[in-house]
Amino acid sequence: MTSPKSRHWALIPAAGAGRRFGAERPKQYLDLAGRMVIDHSLGLFTEHPAISGCIVALSPEDRYWPQSRFAEHPYVRRACGGHERSNSVANGLELLAAQDGAEDEDWVLVHDAARPCLHPEDLDALIAVLRNESVGALLAVPLHDTIKQSADGCKVDASVPRASLWRAFTPQAFRLGLLRRALTKAEANNAIVTDDASAVELLGLQPRLVKGRADNIKITHPEDLALARFFLQQQGRLC
Repeated sequence: MTSPKSRHWALIPAAGAGRRFGAERPKQYLDLAGRMVIDHSLGLFTEHPAISGCIVALSPEDRYWPQSRFAEHPYVRRACGGHERSNSVANGLELLAAQDGAEDEDWVLVHDAARPCLHPEDLDALIAVLRNESVGALLAVPLHDTIKQSADGCKVDASVPRASLWRAFTPQAFRLGLLRRALTKAEANNAIVTDDASAVELLGLQPRLVKGRADNIKITHPEDLALARFFLQQQGRLC
């Protein structure tokens, strides 16, 4: 059970260079309907009454963050990003514990900077689940596409049963102390973790899946910007 005194913090790892995207700047700083992608991603957290503050983990060479509308926001603090996403999250947790006085039992909601379409109802649902959750939880969507397996990337070897497969989204929420321990163990074991839940799973724990909306997309390809704009319009989040 969550203690009534447990607080909720948002942590946004945003140190990626986005070279695969092929733009002149990291994808989190691209324009999306008049605002930077990261500003859409941060907005819901700074406005949510259950969120005590936000940490954004940025590259030391980052020169675009000062252009963000949240660069001087009183509830947003900047942490030093790392080489890998997990390093950025770990650095953000350290700053949160040291400078903001967060406790090990506080919840940390880690959200991708390039997911600007998180719906307020999904954020509310995730926070609500945490009231009765001991390990942690993440937004996810059941997989509906047929999945093919290919060793050479050219020919199909097999079809993978999809009944038990989910697409992991963010935010992913874990207690600060638990997530620090999980990331430390993953690094010590040279384990590759692509999200926070996979680090926690290495401790033998089972995070809870919270079914979310499919429009919580991650900006990965240039065409995703137009799709994200459409979803934001459908959500009524664009003027």
